[in-house]
Amino acid sequence: MTLILGFILAYIALQLAFAAWAARRVRNEVDYLLAGRRLGPWLGVFTVFATWFGAETCIGAAGQAHVSGLSGVNADPFGYALGIVVMGLVFAVPLWRRGIVTLADLFRQRFGPGVERCAAVIMIPTSLLWAAAQIRAFGQVLAASSDLGVGVAVTLAAVVVIVYTATGGMWADAMSDLVQGLVLIAGVILVGMLVWQSGGAKQLAALPPERLSFVDGQASWLVTLETFAVPICGSIVAQELVARMLSIRSPQLARRATAGAGLLYLLVGLIPVGVGLVGVHYVGELDEPDQVLMQVAQTQLPTVLYAMFVGALVSAILSTVDSALLVSGSLAAHNLVLPLRPRLDEAARLRVNRIAVILFGLTAYVLALASDSVYDLVVTASSLGSAGILVTLLAALWAPRFGAAPAAYAALLAGLLTYVGAAWVGAADYPYLMSLAAAFAAYALLSPLGTRRTAGTVPA
Repeated sequence: MTLILGFILAYIALQLAFAAWAARRVRNEVDYLLAGRRLGPWLGVFTVFATWFGAETCIGAAGQAHVSGLSGVNADPFGYALGIVVMGLVFAVPLWRRGIVTLADLFRQRFGPGVERCAAVIMIPTSLLWAAAQIRAFGQVLAASSDLGVGVAVTLAAVVVIVYTATGGMWADAMSDLVQGLVLIAGVILVGMLVWQSGGAKQLAALPPERLSFVDGQASWLVTLETFAVPICGSIVAQELVARMLSIRSPQLARRATAGAGLLYLLVGLIPVGVGLVGVHYVGELDEPDQVLMQVAQTQLPTVLYAMFVGALVSAILSTVDSALLVSGSLAAHNLVLPLRPRLDEAARLRVNRIAVILFGLTAYVLALASDSVYDLVVTASSLGSAGILVTLLAALWAPRFGAAPAAYAALLAGLLTYVGAAWVGAADYPYLMSLAAAFAAYALLSPLGTRRTAGTVPA
């Protein structure tokens, strides 16, 4: 365990050094947040893949499959993969051509600065929850690979990811994603092959039918639809995904790279799910189901290969949390603070973004300590407030003459308040579908009010 922990810490130190080196390419806010909009095809595919393929699949989905079978992982990897593909095929080109940095910029173009600020305030908690999920998963990896308790491991993880994110920005993240993604894919495939060869195929075939069913027999069709709607709609409006897509150098390449990353996500994501399904035969029932993939890998891999696998997983988590904290910082700094100080130079704008990243990193750390499950954090992050954001996004892109600022405010607030009321008060089994319906209805009812604006575009 000491050797493995030492290997992990050495890998983290290399990641931090790489982030510091890559930070030298950051000269302005667009470099920091969007890598200067200069990513090519390989960096484009792997930065999307590595951002999504992190804690929630390797740790959370494997643990959920371990507990509930296939019906417990409809959201991830299946729902999230579909959401990424839809984003690439349908939304990538029109969003890229707007010349925006965040989704809130699009809402300012279409509805005005008030809607921009309202949307940013709603979107920031989503990214914070996403970052908290990655920090907790990082802590689970450290705890499973050492004698550290989960609380101590989560604290160490938070320090590392905050420093990494504040230093490197999107350039450091994108440049490391290609190597990290390839290493992680190799590690996941290796674990899957060893489990398969050591009897995993027979164990999978021997599972009872209810463990292999995609549908919970006791759930209604509305609950099943809810399960898929959350990751699909949540992915489409996730600023983490939007930022990656906007960082690619052309709209057509953004479409192909994003859709390709979604397909790659699904193929690789099936392996941790399979390991989670048969994990009980290798490690028994666990008090911490989120550790099932790590525990199985530890039983199947030699010490050196296991240390390399853990290092790859750590790098993937760093990539994902880097994106989430960048989004929190960009929404707060770019859309809330900097519009109030338009005369700041580029150095000052970068400093504001980095300070925002640090503050939100500390907040995500508190959320990670307070949560019991990586998977629950991810699902909450995908559903909180995203219904109103989706309705407003659809209107901004494809309904330039239908609705104005009052309708957008109504959709944003109706979606958020309906979800909070239905999910947290316990008023319904499908709160996200209710929030979508409320957001659409609110936008339609208030669409005759206000003065319409038309979002501009930039040349492809």
